[in-house]
Amino acid sequence: MIDLRLITYMNEQLRQTPMEFYRYMYDKILWNERLVGIVGPRGVGKSTMVKQYILNQENRKEWIYVSVDHSYFTEHTIVDFAESCIKEGIGHIVLDEIHKYGNWSQELKEIYDSHPSLQVIFTGSSVLDIIKGQADLSRRALIFEMQGLSFREFLLLFHGVSFPVYSLAEILDCKVELPDNYHPLPHFREYLAYGYYPFCTPQTYAMRLQQVITQTLEVDIPQYAGMNISTTRKLKQLMAVIANSAPIKPSVQNLSAELKVSKNDVPDYLLYLEKAGLLAQVRDDTGGLRGLGKVEKVFLDNPNLMHAIGRQEPNIGNVRETFFYNQMRVNNDVTTSKESDFCIGEYTFEIGGRKKGKKHLEGVENGIVVRDDIEYGHSQFIPLWNFGLNY
Repeated sequence: MIDLRLITYMNEQLRQTPMEFYRYMYDKILWNERLVGIVGPRGVGKSTMVKQYILNQENRKEWIYVSVDHSYFTEHTIVDFAESCIKEGIGHIVLDEIHKYGNWSQELKEIYDSHPSLQVIFTGSSVLDIIKGQADLSRRALIFEMQGLSFREFLLLFHGVSFPVYSLAEILDCKVELPDNYHPLPHFREYLAYGYYPFCTPQTYAMRLQQVITQTLEVDIPQYAGMNISTTRKLKQLMAVIANSAPIKPSVQNLSAELKVSKNDVPDYLLYLEKAGLLAQVRDDTGGLRGLGKVEKVFLDNPNLMHAIGRQEPNIGNVRETFFYNQMRVNNDVTTSKESDFCIGEYTFEIGGRKKGKKHLEGVENGIVVRDDIEYGHSQFIPLWNFGLNY
Protein backbone atom coordinates (compact mmCIF):
# COMPACT_ATOMS: atom_id res chain seq x y z
CA MET A 1 0.00 0.00 0.00
CA ILE A 2 1.23 3.48 -0.86
CA ASP A 3 1.87 5.66 2.17
CA LEU A 4 -1.08 8.03 2.62
CA ARG A 5 1.33 10.87 3.39
CA LEU A 6 2.58 10.68 -0.19
CA ILE A 7 -0.93 10.72 -1.62
CA THR A 8 -1.79 13.77 0.48
CA TYR A 9 1.44 15.48 -0.54
CA MET A 10 0.80 14.83 -4.24
CA ASN A 11 -2.78 16.10 -4.13
CA GLU A 12 -1.74 19.29 -2.37
CA GLN A 13 1.07 19.89 -4.86
CA LEU A 14 -1.17 19.31 -7.85
CA ARG A 15 -3.89 21.53 -6.40
CA GLN A 16 -1.47 24.45 -6.25
CA THR A 17 -0.05 23.97 -9.76
CA PRO A 18 -0.83 26.81 -12.20
CA MET A 19 -2.05 25.72 -15.63
CA GLU A 20 -2.17 29.01 -17.53
CA PHE A 21 1.40 29.02 -18.82
CA TYR A 22 3.66 26.25 -20.17
CA ARG A 23 7.42 26.41 -20.55
CA TYR A 24 9.03 26.05 -23.98
CA MET A 25 10.23 22.52 -23.20
CA TYR A 26 6.77 21.09 -22.52
CA ASP A 27 6.11 20.13 -26.14
CA LYS A 28 9.70 19.04 -26.80
CA ILE A 29 9.96 16.32 -24.18
CA LEU A 30 9.26 12.76 -25.29
CA TRP A 31 6.95 12.12 -22.38
CA ASN A 32 6.07 8.55 -23.38
CA GLU A 33 9.59 7.14 -23.04
CA ARG A 34 10.14 4.69 -20.18
CA LEU A 35 12.78 6.76 -18.37
CA VAL A 36 12.78 10.53 -18.84
CA GLY A 37 15.02 13.02 -17.03
CA ILE A 38 14.47 16.79 -16.97
CA VAL A 39 17.43 18.77 -15.69
CA GLY A 40 18.56 22.36 -15.46
CA PRO A 41 19.49 25.15 -13.04
CA ARG A 42 17.54 25.69 -9.86
CA GLY A 43 14.35 27.69 -10.13
CA VAL A 44 13.57 27.46 -13.86
CA GLY A 45 10.24 25.63 -13.49
CA LYS A 46 10.96 21.93 -13.93
CA SER A 47 8.76 20.80 -11.04
CA THR A 48 5.81 22.87 -12.19
CA MET A 49 6.10 21.45 -15.70
CA VAL A 50 5.96 17.79 -14.65
CA LYS A 51 2.97 18.46 -12.39
CA GLN A 52 1.20 20.17 -15.29
CA TYR A 53 1.79 17.07 -17.39
CA ILE A 54 0.18 14.85 -14.75
CA LEU A 55 -2.83 17.14 -14.52
CA ASN A 56 -3.32 16.83 -18.28
CA GLN A 57 -3.55 13.02 -18.17
CA GLU A 58 -6.93 11.33 -18.48
CA ASN A 59 -5.78 8.28 -16.49
CA ARG A 60 -4.55 10.33 -13.56
CA LYS A 61 -5.16 7.47 -11.10
CA GLU A 62 -2.24 5.65 -12.73
CA TRP A 63 0.14 8.49 -11.87
CA ILE A 64 1.90 9.50 -8.67
CA TYR A 65 4.15 12.48 -7.96
CA VAL A 66 6.64 12.64 -5.08
CA SER A 67 9.63 14.73 -4.11
CA VAL A 68 12.48 12.53 -2.94
CA ASP A 69 13.35 14.90 -0.11
CA HIS A 70 10.06 13.85 1.53
CA SER A 71 10.55 12.29 4.98
CA TYR A 72 9.18 9.01 3.60
CA PHE A 73 12.50 8.40 1.86
CA THR A 74 14.48 8.52 5.09
CA GLU A 75 13.12 5.04 5.80
CA HIS A 76 12.34 3.70 2.31
CA THR A 77 14.25 3.38 -0.93
CA ILE A 78 13.09 4.50 -4.35
CA VAL A 79 13.04 0.83 -5.35
CA ASP A 80 10.71 0.05 -2.44
CA PHE A 81 8.45 2.92 -3.47
CA ALA A 82 8.34 1.76 -7.11
CA GLU A 83 7.41 -1.79 -6.08
CA SER A 84 4.59 -0.55 -3.85
CA CYS A 85 3.30 1.57 -6.73
CA ILE A 86 3.22 -1.41 -9.10
CA LYS A 87 1.19 -3.42 -6.59
CA GLU A 88 -1.39 -0.61 -6.49
CA GLY A 89 -1.71 -0.42 -10.27
CA ILE A 90 0.38 2.72 -10.69
CA GLY A 91 2.05 2.78 -14.11
CA HIS A 92 3.78 6.18 -14.01
CA ILE A 93 5.84 7.70 -11.20
CA VAL A 94 7.36 11.17 -11.15
CA LEU A 95 10.37 11.69 -8.87
CA ASP A 96 11.13 15.34 -8.22
CA GLU A 97 14.49 16.65 -6.93
CA ILE A 98 16.12 13.29 -7.62
CA HIS A 99 19.62 14.60 -6.93
CA LYS A 100 18.75 14.88 -3.23
CA TYR A 101 18.65 11.08 -2.99
CA GLY A 102 22.12 9.61 -2.61
CA ASN A 103 21.80 6.39 -4.59
CA TRP A 104 19.42 7.70 -7.23
CA SER A 105 21.18 6.63 -10.43
CA GLN A 106 21.77 3.02 -9.40
CA GLU A 107 18.23 2.61 -8.13
CA LEU A 108 16.70 4.11 -11.27
CA LYS A 109 18.76 1.65 -13.28
CA GLU A 110 17.45 -1.22 -11.12
CA ILE A 111 13.83 -0.07 -11.56
CA TYR A 112 14.29 0.28 -15.31
CA ASP A 113 15.76 -3.20 -15.66
CA SER A 114 13.37 -4.95 -13.26
CA HIS A 115 10.03 -3.31 -14.08
CA PRO A 116 9.60 -2.82 -17.85
CA SER A 117 5.93 -1.88 -17.45
CA LEU A 118 6.69 1.10 -15.19
CA GLN A 119 7.43 4.56 -16.54
CA VAL A 120 9.63 6.90 -14.50
CA ILE A 121 10.01 10.65 -15.02
CA PHE A 122 12.52 12.45 -12.83
CA THR A 123 13.74 16.01 -12.39
CA GLY A 124 16.95 17.38 -10.95
CA SER A 125 17.60 20.93 -9.82
CA SER A 126 21.36 20.40 -9.99
CA VAL A 127 22.79 19.60 -13.40
CA LEU A 128 25.97 18.58 -11.66
CA ASP A 129 24.54 15.55 -9.89
CA ILE A 130 22.54 14.41 -12.90
CA ILE A 131 25.61 14.43 -15.12
CA LYS A 132 27.63 12.67 -12.44
CA GLY A 133 25.10 9.84 -12.31
CA GLN A 134 24.47 9.54 -16.02
CA ALA A 135 26.99 6.73 -16.47
CA ASP A 136 24.50 4.27 -15.00
CA LEU A 137 21.69 5.59 -17.21
CA SER A 138 23.38 6.51 -20.47
CA ARG A 139 21.66 3.76 -22.47
CA ARG A 140 18.38 3.95 -20.59
CA ALA A 141 17.33 7.52 -19.84
CA LEU A 142 16.48 10.35 -22.21
CA ILE A 143 17.79 13.55 -20.59
CA PHE A 144 16.25 16.92 -21.49
CA GLU A 145 17.84 20.17 -20.33
CA MET A 146 15.74 23.25 -19.59
CA GLN A 147 16.93 26.84 -19.22
CA GLY A 148 15.26 29.93 -17.78
CA LEU A 149 12.59 32.09 -19.37
CA SER A 150 13.22 33.56 -22.78
CA PHE A 151 12.16 37.18 -23.27
CA ARG A 152 9.25 35.81 -25.30
CA GLU A 153 8.10 33.62 -22.41
CA PHE A 154 8.51 36.48 -19.94
CA LEU A 155 6.24 38.70 -22.03
CA LEU A 156 3.54 36.05 -22.21
CA LEU A 157 3.72 34.98 -18.54
CA PHE A 158 3.88 38.38 -16.88
CA HIS A 159 2.42 40.82 -19.41
CA GLY A 160 0.08 38.78 -21.60
CA VAL A 161 1.96 39.82 -24.75
CA SER A 162 2.18 36.99 -27.26
CA PHE A 163 4.93 36.46 -29.81
CA PRO A 164 5.55 33.29 -31.83
CA VAL A 165 8.93 31.59 -31.69
CA TYR A 166 11.14 33.04 -34.44
CA SER A 167 14.01 31.09 -35.96
CA LEU A 168 17.41 32.73 -36.29
CA ALA A 169 16.85 33.04 -40.04
CA GLU A 170 13.54 34.82 -39.48
CA ILE A 171 15.10 37.20 -36.97
CA LEU A 172 17.92 38.06 -39.37
CA ASP A 173 15.39 38.60 -42.18
CA CYS A 174 13.62 41.19 -39.98
CA LYS A 175 10.40 39.15 -39.92
CA VAL A 176 9.59 39.92 -36.28
CA GLU A 177 6.22 41.67 -36.17
CA LEU A 178 5.10 43.88 -33.30
CA PRO A 179 1.51 43.79 -32.01
CA ASP A 180 -0.43 46.98 -32.69
CA ASN A 181 0.54 49.87 -30.41
CA TYR A 182 3.03 47.74 -28.49
CA HIS A 183 6.48 49.03 -27.53
CA PRO A 184 8.78 46.27 -26.21
CA LEU A 185 11.72 48.23 -24.79
CA PRO A 186 10.29 49.01 -21.31
CA HIS A 187 9.47 45.34 -20.81
CA PHE A 188 12.89 44.39 -22.15
CA ARG A 189 14.54 46.48 -19.42
CA GLU A 190 12.39 44.68 -16.84
CA TYR A 191 13.42 41.31 -18.22
CA LEU A 192 17.13 42.11 -18.01
CA ALA A 193 16.75 42.93 -14.32
CA TYR A 194 14.23 40.32 -13.13
CA GLY A 195 12.79 38.19 -15.90
CA TYR A 196 14.87 35.06 -16.41
CA TYR A 197 13.40 32.96 -13.60
CA PRO A 198 9.62 32.36 -13.35
CA PHE A 199 9.36 33.79 -9.84
CA CYS A 200 6.27 35.50 -8.53
CA THR A 201 6.71 39.28 -8.39
CA PRO A 202 9.47 41.89 -8.69
CA GLN A 203 9.03 42.60 -4.98
CA THR A 204 10.24 39.11 -4.01
CA TYR A 205 12.43 38.41 -7.01
CA ALA A 206 15.76 39.55 -5.55
CA MET A 207 15.27 37.46 -2.41
CA ARG A 208 14.25 34.36 -4.36
CA LEU A 209 17.22 34.71 -6.70
CA GLN A 210 19.62 35.11 -3.79
CA GLN A 211 18.23 31.86 -2.36
CA VAL A 212 18.90 30.08 -5.66
CA ILE A 213 22.46 31.38 -5.73
CA THR A 214 23.10 30.47 -2.09
CA GLN A 215 21.69 26.95 -2.38
CA THR A 216 23.68 26.29 -5.53
CA LEU A 217 26.95 27.54 -4.03
CA GLU A 218 26.53 26.14 -0.52
CA VAL A 219 24.73 22.86 -1.21
CA ASP A 220 24.75 21.65 -4.82
CA ILE A 221 28.35 22.23 -5.83
CA PRO A 222 29.97 21.27 -2.50
CA GLN A 223 27.98 18.01 -2.40
CA TYR A 224 29.05 17.16 -5.92
CA ALA A 225 32.70 18.10 -5.57
CA GLY A 226 33.27 17.21 -1.92
CA MET A 227 34.15 20.80 -1.02
CA ASN A 228 34.46 22.32 2.43
CA ILE A 229 33.16 25.68 3.67
CA SER A 230 36.35 27.56 2.82
CA THR A 231 36.17 26.34 -0.78
CA THR A 232 32.55 27.48 -0.98
CA ARG A 233 33.73 30.96 -0.05
CA LYS A 234 36.19 30.80 -2.93
CA LEU A 235 33.34 30.04 -5.32
CA LYS A 236 31.44 33.07 -4.05
CA GLN A 237 34.55 35.19 -4.46
CA LEU A 238 35.02 33.93 -8.01
CA MET A 239 31.41 34.77 -8.81
CA ALA A 240 31.92 38.31 -7.49
CA VAL A 241 35.10 38.80 -9.53
CA ILE A 242 33.33 37.78 -12.72
CA ALA A 243 30.18 39.77 -11.89
CA ASN A 244 32.16 42.99 -11.73
CA SER A 245 34.38 42.42 -14.76
CA ALA A 246 32.55 40.04 -17.11
CA PRO A 247 32.98 39.19 -19.83
CA ILE A 248 36.56 38.23 -19.05
CA LYS A 249 39.10 36.12 -20.85
CA PRO A 250 39.96 33.65 -18.11
CA SER A 251 43.54 33.84 -16.94
CA VAL A 252 44.15 30.86 -14.71
CA GLN A 253 47.23 32.50 -13.23
CA ASN A 254 45.47 35.78 -12.37
CA LEU A 255 42.37 34.09 -10.95
CA SER A 256 44.54 31.72 -8.96
CA ALA A 257 46.39 34.65 -7.39
CA GLU A 258 43.19 36.58 -6.67
CA LEU A 259 41.45 33.61 -5.07
CA LYS A 260 44.60 32.28 -3.39
CA VAL A 261 44.01 28.77 -4.74
CA SER A 262 46.00 26.36 -6.88
CA LYS A 263 46.03 27.00 -10.62
CA ASN A 264 44.79 23.45 -11.08
CA ASP A 265 41.60 24.27 -9.16
CA VAL A 266 40.50 27.28 -11.20
CA PRO A 267 39.29 25.42 -14.33
CA ASP A 268 37.33 23.02 -12.10
CA TYR A 269 35.68 25.89 -10.22
CA LEU A 270 34.67 27.53 -13.49
CA LEU A 271 33.26 24.28 -14.83
CA TYR A 272 31.28 23.60 -11.63
CA LEU A 273 29.74 27.07 -11.79
CA GLU A 274 28.94 26.66 -15.48
CA LYS A 275 27.23 23.29 -15.02
CA ALA A 276 25.25 24.69 -12.11
CA GLY A 277 23.83 27.48 -14.27
CA LEU A 278 25.68 30.38 -12.66
CA LEU A 279 28.39 31.02 -15.25
CA ALA A 280 28.57 30.81 -19.03
CA GLN A 281 31.86 29.95 -20.73
CA VAL A 282 31.98 30.89 -24.40
CA ARG A 283 34.38 28.80 -26.47
CA ASP A 284 36.00 29.24 -29.85
CA ASP A 285 35.35 26.93 -32.77
CA THR A 286 38.64 25.01 -32.64
CA GLY A 287 37.02 21.97 -31.05
CA GLY A 288 34.94 21.23 -34.11
CA LEU A 289 32.03 20.09 -31.91
CA ARG A 290 29.79 22.05 -29.61
CA GLY A 291 31.41 22.82 -26.26
CA LEU A 292 34.84 21.39 -27.06
CA GLY A 293 36.68 24.56 -28.04
CA LYS A 294 38.98 26.71 -25.93
CA VAL A 295 37.27 29.03 -23.44
CA GLU A 296 37.67 32.62 -24.63
CA LYS A 297 35.08 34.51 -22.54
CA VAL A 298 33.41 33.98 -19.19
CA PHE A 299 30.08 35.64 -18.35
CA LEU A 300 27.58 35.30 -15.58
CA ASP A 301 24.90 32.97 -16.89
CA ASN A 302 22.18 35.61 -17.37
CA PRO A 303 21.67 39.36 -16.87
CA ASN A 304 19.58 38.88 -13.72
CA LEU A 305 22.62 37.41 -11.96
CA MET A 306 24.61 40.48 -12.94
CA HIS A 307 22.15 42.68 -11.07
CA ALA A 308 22.00 40.32 -8.08
CA ILE A 309 25.71 39.65 -7.51
CA GLY A 310 27.63 42.71 -8.66
CA ARG A 311 28.61 45.40 -6.19
CA GLN A 312 27.58 48.11 -8.64
CA GLU A 313 25.22 48.68 -11.54
CA PRO A 314 26.31 46.25 -14.27
CA ASN A 315 27.95 47.62 -17.38
CA ILE A 316 25.28 47.86 -20.08
CA GLY A 317 27.62 46.54 -22.75
CA ASN A 318 28.26 43.43 -20.68
CA VAL A 319 24.54 43.00 -20.02
CA ARG A 320 23.82 43.11 -23.76
CA GLU A 321 26.42 40.48 -24.60
CA THR A 322 25.27 38.26 -21.73
CA PHE A 323 21.66 38.47 -22.93
CA PHE A 324 22.56 37.63 -26.52
CA TYR A 325 24.61 34.58 -25.59
CA ASN A 326 22.17 33.38 -22.97
CA GLN A 327 19.18 33.46 -25.33
CA MET A 328 20.85 32.15 -28.48
CA ARG A 329 22.72 29.19 -26.94
CA VAL A 330 19.49 27.23 -26.41
CA ASN A 331 18.97 26.53 -30.12
CA ASN A 332 22.32 27.52 -31.62
CA ASP A 333 26.01 26.76 -31.35
CA VAL A 334 27.42 30.14 -30.29
CA THR A 335 31.18 30.66 -30.38
CA THR A 336 33.50 33.62 -29.97
CA SER A 337 34.52 35.69 -32.97
CA LYS A 338 38.06 36.76 -33.80
CA GLU A 339 36.76 39.90 -35.49
CA SER A 340 33.83 40.81 -33.25
CA ASP A 341 31.70 39.42 -30.38
CA PHE A 342 30.06 36.13 -31.43
CA CYS A 343 29.64 33.72 -34.31
CA ILE A 344 26.68 31.49 -35.10
CA GLY A 345 27.36 29.37 -38.16
CA GLU A 346 28.27 31.66 -41.04
CA TYR A 347 27.18 34.85 -39.24
CA THR A 348 29.29 37.19 -37.14
CA PHE A 349 27.56 39.41 -34.56
CA GLU A 350 28.62 42.77 -33.13
CA ILE A 351 26.57 43.76 -30.07
CA GLY A 352 26.05 47.40 -29.09
CA GLY A 353 23.77 50.36 -28.49
CA ARG A 354 21.35 52.10 -30.84
CA LYS A 355 24.12 53.89 -32.75
CA LYS A 356 26.41 50.89 -33.11
CA GLY A 357 27.99 50.88 -36.57
CA LYS A 358 29.72 48.33 -38.79
CA LYS A 359 33.29 49.45 -38.11
CA HIS A 360 34.35 46.15 -36.52
CA LEU A 361 32.65 44.18 -39.27
CA GLU A 362 34.37 45.77 -42.25
CA GLY A 363 35.44 43.01 -44.60
CA VAL A 364 33.51 40.40 -42.60
CA GLU A 365 31.12 38.38 -44.70
CA ASN A 366 27.64 37.98 -43.20
CA GLY A 367 28.30 40.53 -40.45
CA ILE A 368 25.29 41.50 -38.30
CA VAL A 369 25.05 44.56 -36.05
CA VAL A 370 22.83 43.89 -33.04
CA ARG A 371 21.52 47.17 -31.64
CA ASP A 372 19.92 47.79 -28.30
CA ASP A 373 17.29 50.54 -27.81
CA ILE A 374 15.66 50.14 -31.23
CA GLU A 375 12.26 48.59 -31.98
CA TYR A 376 12.62 47.63 -35.63
CA GLY A 377 15.41 46.07 -37.67
CA HIS A 378 16.51 46.70 -41.23
CA SER A 379 19.18 45.22 -43.47
CA GLN A 380 22.15 44.18 -41.28
CA PHE A 381 20.90 46.02 -38.18
CA ILE A 382 18.78 43.86 -35.85
CA PRO A 383 17.19 44.85 -32.50
CA LEU A 384 18.76 43.09 -29.53
CA TRP A 385 15.39 42.19 -28.03
CA ASN A 386 14.48 40.19 -31.14
CA PHE A 387 16.99 37.52 -30.10
CA GLY A 388 14.87 36.82 -27.03
CA LEU A 389 12.15 35.36 -29.26
CA ASN A 390 14.15 32.30 -30.38
CA TYR A 391 12.58 29.83 -27.89
